[in-house]
Order: sequence, then C-alpha cells, then structure tokens
Amino acid sequence: MEIVMALIVGTLYAAGVYMIRRRSLVKLIIGLALIGHASNMLIFSMGDLVRGNAPLLHEGVDITTLADPLPQALILTAIVIGFGAQAFAIVLIRRVYQRIGTDDMDKITSTDRINP
Repeated sequence: MEIVMALIVGTLYAAGVYMIRRRSLVKLIIGLALIGHASNMLIFSMGDLVRGNAPLLHEGVDITTLADPLPQALILTAIVIGFGAQAFAIVLIRRVYQRIGTDDMDKITSTDRINP
C-alpha cells in the first residue's frame, strides 16, 4: 500500500510542477492545487495506513492497530485552507482576465492598461 501511495504522490507532484511551468494562470492554479493534494497525500501516508479501528484508546486495545489522528486533523485543516486560497486565486485570475484580456503570463506586463 505504501508503494502505491508513493507512486500517487510522485505523480501528483510531477503533474503539479509541469502545470506550474506552463504560461497560463489557470494552469498555474491547477498545478498549485495538485501540489497541495500531493502534500496532503504525503502527510496521510506518513501517518501509518491501517484499517479497522478508530483512533480511540480504551482498555485492551493494541496501539499498533490504531490510526494516527494527528495527520488526519492536519490534512483536514490543509484542505480547508487550500480551498480558500484556490477560490481567492480564481477570483483574482478572473479579474486579471477581465482587465487585461489574456491569461498568458508572458503577455501580462502591466496592470495599467485599461480595456475599453
């Protein structure tokens, strides 16, 4: 299971870096989202993937069969923050496109140009 998770994380990181290196602002945001998801998967896989038992301690429970709740809480927080940041970035990209008329980063040189 760890090998599959490592391949998934590596693929997401590679796809994210590839998308960031493109010239479009939309692809930049997609690349950042992919890298964020890869980071979440990496944290999740570091928390010992186990099935079955909830992360609650009571008498007679083997600790090695429990899921670690800390990576799950960190990932939940990261998902919420990432969603907020992506929503903000999408609004900014929309405004730039309305103002400049393109999302190509090479053609965006100044924000002083006003479209009629």
